[in-house]
Amino acid sequence: MEYFLAIVVGLMVSAAFFLMLSGVLIRFVFGLILMGNAINLLIFTAGRLAPVNPPLIGAEQTLLAAPAANALPQALILTAIVIGFAMTIFMLILLFRTHDQTRTLDADQDRFIFETDQTDLPGITGQKEQE
Repeated sequence: MEYFLAIVVGLMVSAAFFLMLSGVLIRFVFGLILMGNAINLLIFTAGRLAPVNPPLIGAEQTLLAAPAANALPQALILTAIVIGFAMTIFMLILLFRTHDQTRTLDADQDRFIFETDQTDLPGITGQKEQE
């Protein structure tokens, strides 16, 4: 099972890199979300996936009788999910603000690079020249 999850994590990370390097901001946000989920799955897999009894130690024992899943990665993932959700909301607010200011989400356009509206750039016809 761990091998299958390792392949899934690899595919998710490669898809996230592809989305993040595309140059369109909405794809970057989706890539960031996918990267966060891939890292959470990686941490969860590193905590060992074992269908065994809960890690309880009997009165006469000092150690666990059999290997058990580690609870620390599960607690870390719960924290990472909350932080990832907050980061996603923050990125969506930044995305909305960027689109409101530049009227584009494509990082290759001049409007986005110079952080101006299209009517402020020379050579681009807009509302100011039509009036």
